[in-house]
Amino acid sequence: MKHYTHINDLGNLQESVQEAIALKESQTKDKALGEGKTICLLFFNNSLRTRLSTQKAAQNLGMNAIVMNFGSEGWELEFEDGIVMNQNKSEHIKEAAKVIAQYCDIVAIRAFAKLESKEKDYQEAVINGFIKYAGIPVVNMESAIGHPLQALADAITIEEFKTKKNPKIVLSWAPHPKALPHAVANSFVEMMALQEANFVITHPKGYELDAKITKNATIEYNQDKAFKNADFIYVKNWSSFKDYGQVLNTDVNWMITADKMKLTNNAKFMHCLPVRRNVIVSDEVLDSKNSIVIEQANNRTFAAQIVLKRILENSVTSSAVES
Repeated sequence: MKHYTHINDLGNLQESVQEAIALKESQTKDKALGEGKTICLLFFNNSLRTRLSTQKAAQNLGMNAIVMNFGSEGWELEFEDGIVMNQNKSEHIKEAAKVIAQYCDIVAIRAFAKLESKEKDYQEAVINGFIKYAGIPVVNMESAIGHPLQALADAITIEEFKTKKNPKIVLSWAPHPKALPHAVANSFVEMMALQEANFVITHPKGYELDAKITKNATIEYNQDKAFKNADFIYVKNWSSFKDYGQVLNTDVNWMITADKMKLTNNAKFMHCLPVRRNVIVSDEVLDSKNSIVIEQANNRTFAAQIVLKRILENSVTSSAVES
């Protein structure tokens, strides 16, 4: 695996999930693989779990980690070609990516959607710019349209907690006071397409995700009906895709409550965090024994570790072939 920008880059998802679970028994067994190697973590947006879990994963593999926050520590980058740089952007991706690549062996990037232009967000200028100019492996720590590290952690969590071969898994929209990107929901849908499960997406009308991503997934506009007999409830807010970046509905009745969870088959509650209590989900659900959000967050380390391990192994194999 050269880069990790999409869940499909892993190849066999089930094999990757089992390998990640096995890592928990011996987290540093592959430490020699990353000795003398450095990963650079570039954050164009804030982070808690992504930053800490990816650093921990790198350390488990014997790597050094350099962290840079572009919002406060780096020059604002320009990504367009042929532009006259006489405004507020001081450095072009062409130079920045090549310079950064001299300092590390892998670069991991977090750059959210701006939700101003669908066309610009879907160009994935930051991720694709580094892939084009850096010449080293690139890891997506959440981009404008995807969060494949989170999706892998979600797959690990579902595997650990499922009690049947084909569980019913529901991705539910919930209200939020701000317009949020589609990245987590997109990658969860893409990951579920690789699973044996009864998968349902539920949201108010107007919040349909990109049809190229949802494809043949079942969409149910009645949340109560969707929750019936569910084994997992995965909750996330996202803004409108059709009316790009807009908040069309803040219906509080879509918040996840204990009464709604009673409709399920004693379902496990999942959320990628951070989560707004008593907006997205009630305290009684989030604090219940069926809430597995902390275990889910813990799996972020092992998701990142599998990804980095695969990239390092590919680097070793490529070096051996070249020599």
